[in-house]
Amino acid sequence: MRVRSAGTCYAALGCCSALLLLSACGPAQHPASPASSPTVRVAQGPARLPVPRGDGSRVDDDFNGDGHRDLVLDQLAKAQAHADDPGIGIVYGSARGLNPATRQLLSPEKNAAATDGQLPALFEAEASCDLDGDGFTDLVVSTDPPYDGQGQPPVPLQLLFGSPQGLAGKAVTLTVPVRARVGNDWPDRPVCGDFDGDGAEDLVLHASGGRLSFLRGPFTRKGAARAAGDPIASPGNIPTGPATDVDRDGYDDLLVRTAEGSGPTAVVLGGPAGPTRTGVTLPAGIDVALGDFGKGRARDAAVGTMGETSLRYDLPTAARATLASAGSMLDAADFDGDGRDELVSSGARLRLFPGGTAGLSGEPVTVEPPGTGTTRVVSVADLDGDGRADLTVRTYRSETRDLVAVYPGTKQGLVAAEPTVTFSTAAFLGH
Repeated sequence: MRVRSAGTCYAALGCCSALLLLSACGPAQHPASPASSPTVRVAQGPARLPVPRGDGSRVDDDFNGDGHRDLVLDQLAKAQAHADDPGIGIVYGSARGLNPATRQLLSPEKNAAATDGQLPALFEAEASCDLDGDGFTDLVVSTDPPYDGQGQPPVPLQLLFGSPQGLAGKAVTLTVPVRARVGNDWPDRPVCGDFDGDGAEDLVLHASGGRLSFLRGPFTRKGAARAAGDPIASPGNIPTGPATDVDRDGYDDLLVRTAEGSGPTAVVLGGPAGPTRTGVTLPAGIDVALGDFGKGRARDAAVGTMGETSLRYDLPTAARATLASAGSMLDAADFDGDGRDELVSSGARLRLFPGGTAGLSGEPVTVEPPGTGTTRVVSVADLDGDGRADLTVRTYRSETRDLVAVYPGTKQGLVAAEPTVTFSTAAFLGH
């Protein structure tokens, strides 16, 4: 199960690794037909431009601090099938939205910290937030440090700090104090949020045995938290983000699931001591999306299964409803700017269920992505600063071929027949 809300949604974080090469970009451009060769020799994308310098901002996912939201892409198109993962792609934003020419490739060779002299092979984005409070968003990355299987494993998480040049330089390993750990599980599954209400971003990690590690921000440039206590009790083992203030009390809350795959998920409420209070437990499902669907004053939840979607309005009181055949992979965001979120389903089809005063509508709008293949949602976030979320999707055909498309939110919602930006992650092969 994964959890998605209006905000960051990284591409293919364990969702899919098949990719498709089509490379075009710019407003209303149509992608070229996919090449028949399984190998990408040259990335046919826009010439790369320097990352604009910023002065810092409070915009989410703004790694260079220029006031425009950026996009993170994992599991990029490869030069050839079965090759190593190239790394993490960043597409920087502008006043008009994403600019595929302003892109950056983060790789283990250039950006990862070594452990015992060994660079990791795995380098995948996990979460993003401004951990040191300097106005530049930072990226939490998962790696695979060497481990002999004896005792507690090393910390696999590294921090790449934002700057006026974006995510530049080497990462540092996140420090997880011994007292904040328990058992011999990997300290992973990071979730960002201000869980204690002090204005600084914190991190919650998986520990073991139904407990979580709570690291209080801000963090130093050496990867150390301001404070960390004993592991906190939890209704499950897997913290899931992004965090949000579900009950509007000024503290971020998170979801914790009990097991991989389909299973129940509990809302864990933040407070002065951090995320220590268990609220409502949601029904078992494959995916959860949190949003303001329009029925109550607090946040709502949609839980996707292979059959119907279970709705819980006005958390944590959780008035119940169902939505037939919505799909199992869910995201939520406000695409028309009316203050109510829509529900996006990206299972067998890409569909949009509008929000309203009575809750979600059962009459969906179908979105037809360009190209053929498997389509997954990358991001539901405001990329052009107009106050309406934009929908970014990625269509995969093979390990070497993909297409990313951005559909802008409008006053009428997602009504555009064509995306305003399209590009292939194969462009990152040319850096």
